[in-house]
Order: sequence, then C-alpha cells, then structure tokens
Amino acid sequence: MSGAEGERGSGLDERRRRAIWRASHRGTKEMDIMLGTFARASLAAMDSATLARFERLLALSDPDLIAWVLAPELVEGSELGELIGALRRFHKLEPDTP
Repeated sequence: MSGAEGERGSGLDERRRRAIWRASHRGTKEMDIMLGTFARASLAAMDSATLARFERLLALSDPDLIAWVLAPELVEGSELGELIGALRRFHKLEPDTP
C-alpha cells in the first residue's frame, strides 16, 4: 500500500470513529441508542460517499431524525432516504427487501 492509500484509509477510519461517537452522543437517549448501535454495526462497510451522507444525517436535529424514522415517506427519494431505510431495517422497523 502506498503512503497516500494508507493516509486515505487512516482518514476514513478516523471519520468512522468520529461518526460512531457523534451517533452515540446526540443528546436524546433514544437517538443515541438507535444511531449508535446502527453506526457501530454498519460504518465499517460504508465507503467514503456513504459515510459522507451519514455524516450529513448526523448534523440534523433529533426531532427531524425521529420524524423521518417514524415517517420515512418524508425523505423517500432524497439522498438520506436510503440511510433512513437502512436504519429502519436494522432496527426491524420494516422488512428487509430482497
């Protein structure tokens, strides 16, 4: 692995660690649990672009996220809709799609 590749990988790992911390320390216990457990289970498999979307999701307020989790049709078709769907499937709020 070249130095540049190692730096990119290391930077991605650092972003993942920060995202897990941010997901687990949001301010409301429900969202800490919901996003934190999802992040710990899912972030290792996320590429840079998906991680960037997750980081944008983390920047949103808890009331907005809770509304979207409870009514995913509000974000259907948006860039965050897929992540909300993955979060809902992870927590068994909707069936897995084939």
